[in-house]
Amino acid sequence: MNQPRITREVQGHVLLIGLNRPDKYNAFDLQMLAELGDAYTHYEEDDNLRCAVVFGHGKHFTTGLDLAEVGPEAAKGKWLFDTDCVDPLQLAGRTRTKPVICAVHGWCLTIGIELMLAADIRVCTTDTRFGQIEIKRGIFPFGGATVRWPAVTGWGNAMRYLLTGDVLGGTEAHRIGLVQEVVEGASSLELATQLAERVAAQAPLGVRATLASARQSVLDGPEAAASDLMRRAVGLFHSDDAREGVRSFLERRDGRFTGK
Repeated sequence: MNQPRITREVQGHVLLIGLNRPDKYNAFDLQMLAELGDAYTHYEEDDNLRCAVVFGHGKHFTTGLDLAEVGPEAAKGKWLFDTDCVDPLQLAGRTRTKPVICAVHGWCLTIGIELMLAADIRVCTTDTRFGQIEIKRGIFPFGGATVRWPAVTGWGNAMRYLLTGDVLGGTEAHRIGLVQEVVEGASSLELATQLAERVAAQAPLGVRATLASARQSVLDGPEAAASDLMRRAVGLFHSDDAREGVRSFLERRDGRFTGK
């Protein structure tokens, strides 16, 4: 029987999602894609979970798709993930409403970068090597890279790497905005988990509203998001968490939020 390709570990309100095919440098086969979609869906549906961290077991985050297995399916036009699940790439299927942080190390190729770009916060180690190398294989990135690289890093930086397939390191990735934090001589997973715990300590409804408003601005434009700000705010003001926020402020303590 195949070993699980994706591990799940709950730490408080944080879900750790591990890519678990280290003998193949976490290359994605069909089983791994299916299990990752299931993990994201489980995260979305469990009210106890408030933030997720995606990381790779072994020496590398991922060397990308296992084209020998996945390629023939993709050539038929089949999407990588079940559209009944929450799509880790956020291009089809169900929309994710809770935050995801990516912790990257070693090689991070093709779909690995696209998973990062679909996440909300990205951290890496200084020795991480990134490569959007599909163009070297006669294809192009079809998991969101052409959409998100320009938006995140700017047109010139995006084309510099999308059109050449050149590899860049952690320091350069940080300089152009591909990642938010770079860890030297430490674990990107440790930092990502710390950040996730800080996110999970905040009011869950406020976190979801923040993500939804920011996503609306990107997808529908700033004016559409601006016109919806007060509607979202009014709903939050009537929540238990907002009342707890006021109490914690007056009592000079951290809030104890329940997501209600």
